[in-house]
Amino acid sequence: MFRIILILFSLFIFNVSNSHAEEEWSVKAYDGYSYAAVSGEIQYGDKLIFILDPSDNCERVTNTFSFYTWENPKDLKQLIDKDIPLKLNGKVGLTARIIAVNPILNGNHIIFSLGAFPIKDYIGFLDEFYKKIKKYEIEIVDGEDFKAKKYFDITVNNWKLNYLVPSIQKANRLCNQMKPLES
Repeated sequence: MFRIILILFSLFIFNVSNSHAEEEWSVKAYDGYSYAAVSGEIQYGDKLIFILDPSDNCERVTNTFSFYTWENPKDLKQLIDKDIPLKLNGKVGLTARIIAVNPILNGNHIIFSLGAFPIKDYIGFLDEFYKKIKKYEIEIVDGEDFKAKKYFDITVNNWKLNYLVPSIQKANRLCNQMKPLES
């Protein structure tokens, strides 16, 4: 898990200065993993990231996302490993786990995990979901003993998933190229 956090932080650092394109997927290999990432529409530096690991035969995808915030309460780092309430396209009752809090610039880069899923089923589901609704929006919301505005100045972002499938296919090819040869 630490390696994934390091990869996500590095991804943010290396991509924060990229020029803004209408919809730009970044598909790369880094530190033994491959990933496909797309920038947010409200905050460009917020990424939606799909990570593939050759050690599980590239058959699972870890879905993460990040939010940048100017807020810096003293208990921010205590949120690591906590499940935070969110809405996905307005649907309540979902959570994401905070896996890292990284100070950067004058704020903090918060990395969330939605979990790891079988790649074909999950990406197929997301693709169909996006084609029907034409929206993929995450909003961090208040929950029991959690006030979103205490930690996040901007609590919502959305991402375009138009090129999700070809981006994941490319990341999957990269992942498979990293798999050790079986003897």
